[in-house]
Amino acid sequence: MNNTYTDLVKQTFEFPQEGFEVKDNYLEFNGLDIKALIDKYGTPFKLTYLPKIGMQINKAKKMFHDAIKKNRYDGEYFYCYCTKSSHFSFIMEETLKHGVHIETSFAYDIDIVNKLYERKKINKETYVICNGFKTKAYTRAIARLVNSGFKNVIPVLDNKEELEDYKRNIRIKDKVKLGLRVAAEEEPSFDFYTSRLGIPPRDILEYYVDKIKGNEKFELKMLHFFMNKGIKDDIYYWSQFNRVINLYCQLKKICPELDSINVGGGFPIKHSLGFDYDYNYIVNEIVANIKSMCKKNKVPVPNIYTEFGSFTVGESGAVIYSVIGEKMQNDRESWYMIDSSFITTLPDTWGIGEKFLMLPINKWDQEYQEVHLGGLTCDGYDFYTSEEHINAVFLPKQQASGEPLYIGFFHTGAYQDQLSGYGGIKHCLIPSPKHVIVGYDKNGQLKDWQYAKEQTAQSMLKILGY
Repeated sequence: MNNTYTDLVKQTFEFPQEGFEVKDNYLEFNGLDIKALIDKYGTPFKLTYLPKIGMQINKAKKMFHDAIKKNRYDGEYFYCYCTKSSHFSFIMEETLKHGVHIETSFAYDIDIVNKLYERKKINKETYVICNGFKTKAYTRAIARLVNSGFKNVIPVLDNKEELEDYKRNIRIKDKVKLGLRVAAEEEPSFDFYTSRLGIPPRDILEYYVDKIKGNEKFELKMLHFFMNKGIKDDIYYWSQFNRVINLYCQLKKICPELDSINVGGGFPIKHSLGFDYDYNYIVNEIVANIKSMCKKNKVPVPNIYTEFGSFTVGESGAVIYSVIGEKMQNDRESWYMIDSSFITTLPDTWGIGEKFLMLPINKWDQEYQEVHLGGLTCDGYDFYTSEEHINAVFLPKQQASGEPLYIGFFHTGAYQDQLSGYGGIKHCLIPSPKHVIVGYDKNGQLKDWQYAKEQTAQSMLKILGY
C-alpha cells in the first residue's frame, strides 16, 4: 500500500503543478527553495514572491487581447489594480511596472496616488478609477487630484448625491469624466438581494438625463458593474452581466460620450490543487457577449476595464509555519499546533471560512494522517480543519526526532494584512510575523530580503500605554 504524503497528492491531483513541485522531499514555490528561507529567517514568516504579480498581469492582458482579436472587437482593454487588495509600496510599484492603472476605495488611497506620482511610478495620464461610497474627505481628495492636472481620474458615482461634491470642489475648465456604478442584484444565497453600493438600474437612465446630460462640467464615460462573488461561469452571473450590457446600450443611445464598461469583481485564484477554472473561455465570453449585445442594439462596443485585486497579488503570497506540538484530544482527533495564529495572520480562514492552498514543506516521504491545525490564541475559532476540496486536512506524521514539520499556506497575498492589520495589537498579543520578500534586483538576479522583523513585545506595550 502506498501511503506517503507524496503518494496521496499524486493519487488525488495532477502534480506537480504550476508554481509547485517537490525536489528531494522538499516543496518549492515558483522555483523557490522554501527550506532555505526557513533556515535563513526562521518561522513563522510571510512571503511575497514579486515576479508572480507580473506573470498574472501579463496573463490577463494576453487573454483579453487575444479575445479582442479573435472577436474582431473594436474597443480597447485596460487592466486596473484595486489597491484595497494590498497597499504596500513594493506591491504597488511592482504592479505599475507592467503598465496597469489604479482603482481606489477610500480617501487615503489618493495620498498613495500622489506618493506614486512623486516617485515617478505613474504620470498624470494614468487612469485612477475612484470607487466606493465616498466620504467628504474622499470626494475632496478626488477633486484635488483632478485640479492638480490628473487627466484620467474617473469618480464612479455610488449615489445620486455624490455629484454635488464635485460640482463644488472641482475647478478645471475641461470636462470631468464620470462613471456610474450599477447596484447589482446578488445571488439568492446572499444576506441581501441588492448591493448596498451603486445606483439601482431602474434609476440610472433618469438620473443621467436629469443630472449629467448636457452638463458643461461633467461627462459620463463609464458604466461600472460588480458582483460580490466575482466573475463566475454560471447562469446567474451571465444574466446579470447581460442586463448591465443592455443598460449600457440604452445609455449609449442617449449618451454618445459613454465609451467604457468596467467589469468589476475579479477572477478566482487557485486555493486548491484541484482548482479548475477556464480563464480563456470566460474572457472570450465577456468580449463576445458585449459585442453581440451591442450589435443587436446597433451601438458601438465599449472599452473594457477590469479591476483585478486577488488575481493580481493573491498568488504571490504565502505564510510559512512550524508545527511545534501535537495533541491527541480524544480517540481520533489529532491536533497539530502551529507557531502563530490563523486569526492574526490569515483572518479570512475564520472570518468568512476561506480555504487556502495548504501543503507541507518537508516530510513528503513520510506517512500521512488526518489532522486539525490549531493556532496559539485562546480563541475557539483559531483553527483550520478542512481543505477546499475535502472536509479534512491531511499532513505527514510527526517524527519523534529530526526537523519539525513545516507547513505553508499559499496564495495568501491579497487582503490578509488589510483585514488583520499590519503591526499594531493582535489577539492574545500574538506578534505579526516577519515578512520576507523575493524579487529581482537591478541586475536581474533573484534576491530575498526581510521587509519587516517579527513584532516585539516592546512595540506592543508602547501602543498599550505601558
